[in-house]
Amino acid sequence: MKLCDKIRYLREVEGQLRGLGRAMTQGELVKAIQAEMKQPLSQSYLSQIESGSRPHLTNTSRLLLAKFFKVHPGYLVDDPEGYNAELMSDARGLEDKLDVWLVGGAERFRKDPELRRALIAISKHEDSRAGLLLLESVLETPQLAERLMELLRPTRETPHPPKLSGTASRKKGASR
Repeated sequence: MKLCDKIRYLREVEGQLRGLGRAMTQGELVKAIQAEMKQPLSQSYLSQIESGSRPHLTNTSRLLLAKFFKVHPGYLVDDPEGYNAELMSDARGLEDKLDVWLVGGAERFRKDPELRRALIAISKHEDSRAGLLLLESVLETPQLAERLMELLRPTRETPHPPKLSGTASRKKGASR
């Protein structure tokens, strides 16, 4: 993962942690750092980092951001070519990585508010991994997802209309 992506993820996570329901803006981040860390960081510098036009942080900025976001300073660099973040052995570390990944996905789908909200909800769940495994089981069970959508979201249009069984479709046709 590139440094610019990591900073965006951290802004998203921080915004969620602060109850904003969205990523902190660069301006909000700069103000929060100034207020909480008593050290300045310019928005233009942050913008250059996030756009990739400035590929590296100064050591002072890296330490400041690491302290603010409560991450290890070594996290705030580009990952080496071929690096696989999934090779962590700590179960909580995997859960945290999954939550960051979900928040990142939510940011990518910001133009689809329902999907974004769903990804954020999963990331906030105490055991997001178990939630995703449950979702897999629901989707693998024939017609369970459709029935749950009808029960839990009756006023919303489901993305895929429920499939009628052969008997139900014949009955529907007979009533016309």
